[in-house]
Amino acid sequence: MRYGDGILETRDSISIEILMIEDNPGDVRLTREVLKDAKVHNRLVAVKDGQEAMNYLYKNDPYTDVIRPDLILLDLNLPRMSGFEILQKIKSDQGLKSIPVVILTSSQAEKDILAGYEGYANAYITKPVSLDQFSRIVQAIEGFWLEIVRLPRQD
Repeated sequence: MRYGDGILETRDSISIEILMIEDNPGDVRLTREVLKDAKVHNRLVAVKDGQEAMNYLYKNDPYTDVIRPDLILLDLNLPRMSGFEILQKIKSDQGLKSIPVVILTSSQAEKDILAGYEGYANAYITKPVSLDQFSRIVQAIEGFWLEIVRLPRQD
């Protein structure tokens, strides 16, 4: 909560910033569509590869004025830098490691699941094949990460 200017701002009135690192425009579009009707106000920003993600997180050009994300949705199979490389960079950086990272990927390989958690991912979710199932997964992410979990705020 923030007090100032006679206004009490609660968690419900604060926008949650979500960074989605995903190269599949269909997955981004569906995630954006599902989150648009969320109970918690949110803003989804999507980047399509690892290098663009690092530029965003470190506020390099053209992302100099972006807001630090409260939550990261990370695909593993990305061009230019793998999701595991991105996860390692995030979780080894003092300024970024407190951002929860949810791996959202098509890989069901046990070695990838283990590597995700060993890399300090906060959750590992396998993308379903059908659009309806994918929509339910995003709604579950919304329900847990946006409505139940208290996310760290960086002001």
